[in-house]
Amino acid sequence: MQISTSYLFDRASAQMSALQNDLAKSQAQIASHKQVLNPSDAPDQAAAIARLKSIIGRQDSYGKAIDAVQARMQTEDTTLKSASDVLVRVKELGVQASNSTLSTSNRQAVGTELKGLRDQLLSLANSRDVNGSFIFSGSRVNQAAFATNSTGQVIYQGDQTQMSVAVGEQRSVAMNRPGSNAFVRVVRSEGGVDTGISFFQSLDDMVAAVNSSNSAGMQRSLGEADSLLQGVLLAQANVGTSLKVLEQQGNVLQDTTLTLKNALSNLEDLDYAKVITQMNKQMLALEAAQSSFAKISQLSLFNYLR
Repeated sequence: MQISTSYLFDRASAQMSALQNDLAKSQAQIASHKQVLNPSDAPDQAAAIARLKSIIGRQDSYGKAIDAVQARMQTEDTTLKSASDVLVRVKELGVQASNSTLSTSNRQAVGTELKGLRDQLLSLANSRDVNGSFIFSGSRVNQAAFATNSTGQVIYQGDQTQMSVAVGEQRSVAMNRPGSNAFVRVVRSEGGVDTGISFFQSLDDMVAAVNSSNSAGMQRSLGEADSLLQGVLLAQANVGTSLKVLEQQGNVLQDTTLTLKNALSNLEDLDYAKVITQMNKQMLALEAAQSSFAKISQLSLFNYLR
């Protein structure tokens, strides 16, 4: 079998080119810190990497949603805690005003403080979150939850919508509660007829009863104040439960994300010791091939005929 000079050169060139490509790939892996440079290098591995990155991305978005909802609910929790403290003071003043030994002027002073507390509760009911949205307006976040109408009555302007936010795969939580579920109506029985009275109407009636020294009205208002306080406390308890759920879900997301990132690292991150050893072998092989080719290319029959 005869081997032509051009064939010898072509084979040597192809061999060195392949070695150079392998060496370049190893160097690129070290530079990028990644095992797979192109999807075509390892299609199955590349597909698994893409899938894990997509899942991790979703976990990150759930984490951001949890942070946002927690911030909003913490504002809501603080607001309801303040409201419950105000209502406790309202009850104390109601008990004080119903004392028959209290003078009319002193009772009117109590009524003035009650009016201030009522206004404070209205301000709390129209609280906003960090984004400037009214937290008790349902889905009508750009509209104050409660407002005074033309007749001087405070009415609820929001709706009953509870907006849900996804915080995990097949897991969502309500990020708000309507103001009517926190600042609840009370049932007033008069003449055998039950009537629903709004939160702020009940407070207004208490102020009026205290200012006019209406004993029956003050006693009725004390009972209603209990219902108002229980409604706020129940809403606060619900917020606390939701915050606990969010905390637990956040911990689950962190654990899941850590597991996913470890799996991604195993597929994607480079084993430096292995690749550096492989690169050194490739460099030696390339140097040996270049040296061998240099010597073989100088061989000629004419060297023996001299």
